[in-house]
Amino acid sequence: MDPFDAGADGILRQPRAVWATAGASVVAFMGIGLVDPILPSIAQGLDATAGQVSLLFTSYFLITAFAMLVTGFVSSRIGGRRTLLLGLALVVIFAGLSGISDTVGQLVGYRAGWGLGNALFVSTALAVIVGAAAGGSAAAILLYESALGLGMACGPLLGALLGDASWRYPFFGTAVLMAVGFLCITAFLKEQPRPARRTSPLDPLRALGHGGLASAAASAFFYNYTFFTVLAFTPFVLNMTPYRSGAVFFAWGVLLAVFSVVVAPRLQERFGSLKVLGGSLVLLAVDVLVLGYGDHTTAVVCTILSGAFIGVNNTVYTELALGVSDAPRPVASAGYNFVRWFAAAAAPYFAPKIEEWTDVHVPFVVAAVTAAAGALVVVVRREALTREAEEREPRHAAQDGVAVFAD
Repeated sequence: MDPFDAGADGILRQPRAVWATAGASVVAFMGIGLVDPILPSIAQGLDATAGQVSLLFTSYFLITAFAMLVTGFVSSRIGGRRTLLLGLALVVIFAGLSGISDTVGQLVGYRAGWGLGNALFVSTALAVIVGAAAGGSAAAILLYESALGLGMACGPLLGALLGDASWRYPFFGTAVLMAVGFLCITAFLKEQPRPARRTSPLDPLRALGHGGLASAAASAFFYNYTFFTVLAFTPFVLNMTPYRSGAVFFAWGVLLAVFSVVVAPRLQERFGSLKVLGGSLVLLAVDVLVLGYGDHTTAVVCTILSGAFIGVNNTVYTELALGVSDAPRPVASAGYNFVRWFAAAAAPYFAPKIEEWTDVHVPFVVAAVTAAAGALVVVVRREALTREAEEREPRHAAQDGVAVFAD
């Protein structure tokens, strides 16, 4: 069954437990782009450089990468509900601490703790939603992906609205919203059945021994460097007020959501996964290159437009990673995410450094090259990746309880 045929009734008629988890998921995904509009304000408020402030992303995603190896280990032992609550509690604590930071070093450290909590939460949320949803897994998956897209779109907007008064307020706002999510899940969500087999932290690494999964992860690694150059470095280049920057990244997030949930599956059905992915990566490379060398208006347009290519890429990479190997899908997802999130940690660190060593254009040249490298891996490793392209089961990945973070 195609999830897009699930219908409004299948999506909207859900138990309160599902709505509680989906609502908390929106806030969790908002946390990724929340700091985008306020990065310059944070730098000014804490007397920090762009490179230092960009470490907010680096610490967040570096911890997220390693957390991918243990989230399955934790949830298979304490259960999905307790894992969600643990993740939410960590986000509440570290988001609140972020808001009272006195130095950029403290803020970077607290974001690392935030990343651990977010990883525990989002790696479990999809499995919980599918397990508790009414109307079948198709409606549940569409609900989850809608939450993901809404969160990615609204994160920069919330950051701008609260950050216009003080860069500290978005962190406090996130802590309050996640505390509400904690209370809702405590009240409405019952414990879900635990997996029949406990997961080892080494299982995701073993899964990467499969050539197809390793190829998907390698290509996604290069792609994610480009993705997070746009997300973490572009706000400094645009140099706009929080409101204007928030509006730009809200539009970016809307395109990301629409192309991920609506456009990508239709392109895949018509042209095939690998052609769509390769073409989208090339177009993203061109887009960021123009972004780096264009005037201010061109940079704004290209930033927004990149959301469309990123949305398509996220969807296709997810399905490739989950369907290309024989590993259980939660294990395959963990191994794939473990590799790709290292690039998300690297880009915010290296992009400002590259600007310091050269000029403002070169970080985007590097981002264009990495996007092209991702496309090259798809072409060279086409045979290893064809199983998912030929035997694709769109969006059914969550039936095995997998969660894909920040796609």
